[in-house]
Amino acid sequence: MRNDRHNEPLSDEELEFFLQYLRRFAQHDVDQFALLEVGDPEYPVYVTLSRALEPGIDRAAYRRP
Repeated sequence: MRNDRHNEPLSDEELEFFLQYLRRFAQHDVDQFALLEVGDPEYPVYVTLSRALEPGIDRAAYRRP
């Protein structure tokens, strides 16, 4: 499945699918951590998924969708 609407925000339905896939990915594919670079190659977004809290960040700072 490919969607080329890169210049549009996610619809509510797409966001729900994204969160479902992210939960599944975190549950089944993230052992200790996963490092990703996504988005526009000119302005990438660096994503760190980890089973540990970031040092110095209070757990309350994380939101659970």
